[in-house]
Amino acid sequence: MRVGIPAESRPAERRVAGLPETVASLIGAGLAVEVQSGAGAHAHASDAAYRSAGAEIVPDHPAGRADVVTSVQPLDPDRARLLRAGDITVSFLQPAAELDLVRVLADRGVTAFSLDLLPRVTRAQSADALSSQALVAGYRAVLLAAGRLPRFLPMFTTAAGTVPPAKVLVLGAGVAGLQAIATARRLGAVVEAYDVRRAAAEEVRSLGAKFLELDLETQDGVYAAEQSETHLERQRELIAERVAASDVVISTAAVPGRKAPVLVTTDMLKAMAPGSVVVDLAAESGGNVVGSAPGEDVWVGDVLVHGARNLPSGMPAHASRLYAKNVANLLALMTADGRVEPDLTDEVLSGACLTHAGEVRHAPTRELL
Repeated sequence: MRVGIPAESRPAERRVAGLPETVASLIGAGLAVEVQSGAGAHAHASDAAYRSAGAEIVPDHPAGRADVVTSVQPLDPDRARLLRAGDITVSFLQPAAELDLVRVLADRGVTAFSLDLLPRVTRAQSADALSSQALVAGYRAVLLAAGRLPRFLPMFTTAAGTVPPAKVLVLGAGVAGLQAIATARRLGAVVEAYDVRRAAAEEVRSLGAKFLELDLETQDGVYAAEQSETHLERQRELIAERVAASDVVISTAAVPGRKAPVLVTTDMLKAMAPGSVVVDLAAESGGNVVGSAPGEDVWVGDVLVHGARNLPSGMPAHASRLYAKNVANLLALMTADGRVEPDLTDEVLSGACLTHAGEVRHAPTRELL
């Protein structure tokens, strides 16, 4: 069976779904691999490197020729119409935003796996691309903020006097938030953070940051659940003072499959010191910050709000390295004796499977359709 790795065609996407080292592992599992010429250019993986790993370099997209197509962004509907019944795709694919594509995949009889739907269970951790890319996003968010902030992050003591460290507030302490905390701390900032989950407090403190204890009900579990508007309003009241006292705010709060909760209002932004910077990592899912727009810098008074857009793509070498390994690990779960034959009774594969044999298996997407 042939696995195809295309060059990404969506705007500003610089990652690639396979690198020479993961190509070698797929070939070792008995699969043939073809790579579209130039697919790894942004990640500094040359056609020659793929060829040395055993891949065939092809001039065009592998859809309609490869049995399995792995990509970062989902295929566009026109490309998906080239797929054959029984072909397999693996990519990030947010069904609610890609309903036309889902229809095409189902109509064509394609077995489509979405890494956005991967169950958060121990067996799936090695394929958890959301977490691996969130790590990159959290790191990049701090660098973006540091580059826009008209102040130092660390403290400096000089003959001209002492420059105090910047104060950074991180809202949401999942993978992205924890990496933002760690990066800001490495750069010398004073960091505090908040998360609605009780378990997050220990993780925040372990990184040397202060955890904000608010007079609010906390949640158990690994992932945040959707909160009521009453709860969110009280939360905003309690964190307003800490937002105003911060030089940098990085918001990372998200609820899978839901619009991001609003944590920072316009009035809160206006209370911040002139020159302060806010980076909204949830801008693409509705935004934690009122007025943020994906990929744009927006001024609210004298405060700069940056709406993050696909931050992992801005670091394509390591982001691709992590993502390619996630994809290879997922394929390993469904490959035996050189055949990719997913067992949809497996909870990991079943949970990540969006369409199969003409059926939309993901119930919320089926209802939307």
